[in-house]
Amino acid sequence: MSEPEIVLAAGARTPFGDFGKSLREVPLATLGAHAAKASLAKARLDASRVDHLVFGNVVPVDHDGYFISRKVALTAGLPVESGALTVNRACASGSQAIASAAQLVREGSSAIGLAVGGENFSRVPYVLTTARYGLGRASTDLVDALDWTYRCPFGRELMGETAEALADRYGYRREDMDEWGWMSQHRAQAAIEGGFLARQVAPIEVPEGKGTRRFERDEFPRFNVTREKLASLKPAFRKDGRVTAASSSGVTDGAAALLVAERGALERAGVRPEARFVTASVAGVPPEIMGAGPVPAIAKLLDRAGLAVGDIDYFEINEAFAVVNLHAEKQLGVPRDRTNLYGGGISIGHPPGATGIRMTITAMHHLAATGGRYAVISMCVGGGQGMATLIENLVR
Repeated sequence: MSEPEIVLAAGARTPFGDFGKSLREVPLATLGAHAAKASLAKARLDASRVDHLVFGNVVPVDHDGYFISRKVALTAGLPVESGALTVNRACASGSQAIASAAQLVREGSSAIGLAVGGENFSRVPYVLTTARYGLGRASTDLVDALDWTYRCPFGRELMGETAEALADRYGYRREDMDEWGWMSQHRAQAAIEGGFLARQVAPIEVPEGKGTRRFERDEFPRFNVTREKLASLKPAFRKDGRVTAASSSGVTDGAAALLVAERGALERAGVRPEARFVTASVAGVPPEIMGAGPVPAIAKLLDRAGLAVGDIDYFEINEAFAVVNLHAEKQLGVPRDRTNLYGGGISIGHPPGATGIRMTITAMHHLAATGGRYAVISMCVGGGQGMATLIENLVR
């Protein structure tokens, strides 16, 4: 019996909000359900046809955070008989949601699924780790749980320090990182002004004053930023370092969703597949240079598929830090004119549960618009991993 053909369609996402701004009052489950409903609406697919939802998430927030996949599924209108799964592969959690949904289809446990993911970093709580068994007369401190997200679980250094370590080991210059950051901002601006990103964004009502307002555009991109402005920024992680805010991903909130299904089931439901999920790979790297992760992950992916870098029409490589992309260029020969043409983590931001899905939607739209065949979506992963996904265009 042949394996089912796994296809992707109808990607949609919320606009990404800057930290502490437009989405801070919106529960993550609301963001996830909004993205899921937008995907279903784009496909003109009744939610009752979806049998499983996989939600990618790194940081649980709100009272329902530990049940987020089920909360999003039922809020989005999926049948009570459907399944729900939450996955966490740190920065690759969105891509893992797609891969896990694909695995469910491959094994016959799902016919039409939804890969959804998101974060609301603005709602991450402070925690009191010492109070459960009584404080007595002792003083104690509140801990920012967001700090746990941005530190290596081994050396406890900030993730930006691992970017500095990668730059040290391979000799990457600050000037080149700043140039990548400038390019990301200008590409995102062009993609917003030209309408490319609007095709994947589902506007959402957000609280404002005593009412609401329509939030419809990514909030983090810095329009018309200059090279001179970026060059003036101080190092963010070391006093004499090379990595600045200009070459680091933005802390943003948002959610994204994508249909992952068996081709025949999706077509019988009246939905046109847009891309084929070919395969995904994961590779480990030393945690202290976690930004190296995409290189072995992409190499492993291409070897498995019998392809070379030159066979890939488009790359989305997450801009956790600009040095990640410089490293992929140097080690693999990934061409800049076929990578992140619409901005990336530095300009749009990086909510890990949503990022891999956002990047996949972007890659699908690019292939459909250009007639390209293959795209690779990849990212480094905190703790020392890389993940890569290969998709094939089905829009002709």
